Amino acid sequence: MNIFKPYFLNIKGNLMEINTPWVMGILNTTPDSFYDGGKHIDFFNALQKCEEMLNDGAKIIDIGGQSSKPGAQYISIEEELNRTIPLIEEIMNRFPNAIISIDTFQSKVAEYALMAGASVVNDISAGDDDISIFDVVEKYQAVYIAMHKKGNPQNMQLNPQYQNVSQEVFSYLLAKKKVLIEKGINDIILDVGFGFGKTIQHNYQLLNNLTYFRELDCPILVGLSRKSMIYKVLNTDAKNALNGTSVLNTIALMQGAHILRVHDVKEAFETIKLVNELNISNKI
Repeated sequence: MNIFKPYFLNIKGNLMEINTPWVMGILNTTPDSFYDGGKHIDFFNALQKCEEMLNDGAKIIDIGGQSSKPGAQYISIEEELNRTIPLIEEIMNRFPNAIISIDTFQSKVAEYALMAGASVVNDISAGDDDISIFDVVEKYQAVYIAMHKKGNPQNMQLNPQYQNVSQEVFSYLLAKKKVLIEKGINDIILDVGFGFGKTIQHNYQLLNNLTYFRELDCPILVGLSRKSMIYKVLNTDAKNALNGTSVLNTIALMQGAHILRVHDVKEAFETIKLVNELNISNKI
């Protein structure tokens, strides 16, 4: 059964329909991200990777200058700006139709990124770390991605506890949605936050209950790519977790996920095509 529900997003004044799942390509400009740290610090390598992802079917390019892996230390706002803003400006110069997301929880970084041409703010803290980010998003009428996490990268994996992880994450995202709408932000994407203050069991409980989050009536973003919930189960590492990523992305899609945030765009795009074909065959 196809449970995918289409949504519209206002992106820079253009009403765009998510009528089939989108791929968000990850472009980290950090030296310490858990999988691709250091690969795209070089400006021209980052541009080349961006072009490759766009050609492979990425609908959104998610640019981040701050690592959020477990144990990561925060960098200064100035360093985050230096890592992201010149790249956004050059991407918009070369690929003016690209949809750029800034992966940040800092309102200042978000504002500079939106001024440089980004149209989406991907905030892992959902405003908890810098509530002024809501004002920035409303000012520029940007699309806002609110993610659930427990704690911060320095402590979030130190024995996280929940009574019922799906219910608690749902309640948190529902409350955030209400606040955002009250702030005048209507183009909202929600992310349950796989790996952010969750054990492996918590992550799989969330994945198993992903259809539950349809009741939030927002597009759901899923970020499973090469995470420890995959490679720890398989007794391998992030470099060898692509097959597992495709498997879990398939499960997420079959539960109605709208956006796959991934390091490997081509494989995610192919996964979407195959799941779409399955849904088409079910209608015949």
